[in-house]
Amino acid sequence: MKIAISGKGGAGKTTISASLTRLFEENGHSVYAVDADPDASLGMALGFEDADISRLPPIVDLKEIIEERAGGKGGIFSLNPKVDDVIERFSLQSGRVRLLKMGSIKKAATACYCPENSFLKAVVRALALEKDDVVVLDMCAGIEHLTRGTAQGVDRMLIVTEPTAISLKTAKVAAGLAKDLGVGSVSLVGNKVRDKDDESLIEREAGGFDVVGFLPYEPDMFGATLRKAGSGEPFWTAMRSIYAGLFKPGS
Repeated sequence: MKIAISGKGGAGKTTISASLTRLFEENGHSVYAVDADPDASLGMALGFEDADISRLPPIVDLKEIIEERAGGKGGIFSLNPKVDDVIERFSLQSGRVRLLKMGSIKKAATACYCPENSFLKAVVRALALEKDDVVVLDMCAGIEHLTRGTAQGVDRMLIVTEPTAISLKTAKVAAGLAKDLGVGSVSLVGNKVRDKDDESLIEREAGGFDVVGFLPYEPDMFGATLRKAGSGEPFWTAMRSIYAGLFKPGS
């Protein structure tokens, strides 16, 4: 299964990406956890050592390898560079989880970042279309790492939204873009929900997209609550329900 997690900055993408990664691992799956957010906090949420995370270079910063594989000199670059070995070499492993840091796709400015962007998209394409293991993509606030080709390999996109007008607007835009790219199943997850009024707001403003579940407001999700994955806490009860729903026929 290949799952991309998107949404407004601060909505809880990384929390949900890390939680799903741990639940997949708990159920015997090997997982590629891909940090495609420039904030790059997925490794910390998963409990990797800070020193190891710091030593792991973002894929976009592998200048020599990108130049070797993707080219770029004289304005000529490869749209399909070889990346399989890069995925294995430049990742951290703990248990059944492999962590990769993508780095951000560069915007047009004074320099051409076509080779770097081509290389990043080739890595996402390889993960989405060629790997048999579970892939969890913690996206940046947009979905710019996905193209029409890579999106077709993503089974689900979960758009995380808070119960606010701004967050819901961002979620609906991301959901619409994902559908346009060809992602087969696009759903919303309500996060930081305090009561039934918050749930009703999200359902009412979902724009026709399915809401797969609601997660309660937790002020310390990067602390003990996230890392111990206790089955009795409200957050983990809701998270396990969302996880189980990923495997329901027609979901």
